[in-house]
Amino acid sequence: MEILSNNAQKQIGQYVADDYRTAAIFSKYGIDFCCKGNRTIEEVCTKKNIDANQLLGELETLLNSKTNQSIDYNSWPMDLLVDYIEKKHHRYVEEKIPVLRQFLDKLCRVHGERHRELFEINELFIASAKELSAHMKKEELILFPFVKKMASAVSSQSGVEEPYFGTVENPIAMMMQEHDNEGERFRKIAELTNNYNPPADACNTYRVTYAMLDEFEKDLHLHIHLENNILFPKAVKLEQQFAE
Repeated sequence: MEILSNNAQKQIGQYVADDYRTAAIFSKYGIDFCCKGNRTIEEVCTKKNIDANQLLGELETLLNSKTNQSIDYNSWPMDLLVDYIEKKHHRYVEEKIPVLRQFLDKLCRVHGERHRELFEINELFIASAKELSAHMKKEELILFPFVKKMASAVSSQSGVEEPYFGTVENPIAMMMQEHDNEGERFRKIAELTNNYNPPADACNTYRVTYAMLDEFEKDLHLHIHLENNILFPKAVKLEQQFAE
């Protein structure tokens, strides 16, 4: 099928960076816009056998709509974006992990005999909680301070010393790999929970836990998107400017 728009070569992550409302459309088609946001519309439509013209049409209709405009994260200064990620998303993860751990443990005790998948869901979430906690500390102690130092240097029109890790691309590469790992882990959780739809015999705790896991994954998607598609490319570009 001939693709009628030049936007077919635009990367998915750039669409979402320009207007986060588009994330809902990509999610509807099962397209990963955060961890795999570097693919073009044409590339992903070919791979998933999606009508690219239909997808592009839906995106165009949404982008031409003035209602419910999304937050323009792409226009934010890097230091503001870093502070937002820490205070909004890192804090969210820290607060929700112990609650979900408690609920999942209870579900395994009460419902595990009839729903064996709960044990695997619990194991996956425990692994995710451990890795995310370490991941966020690395960002807060290593990567983010250097990003803020570069932003400050721009404001003061001064230089910036080369970091001990060589280039900002090194910790970014590690963070993106860890994002991929968590994205894959939550894809498995979503599959095991039937996309967070509890079974017919689910109690209130069961339903609340699945709803919280769903919310947790959505927050993680936005969290990863803000870093992979906005903050990290800007940090790499700014570091290159200092090197010129």
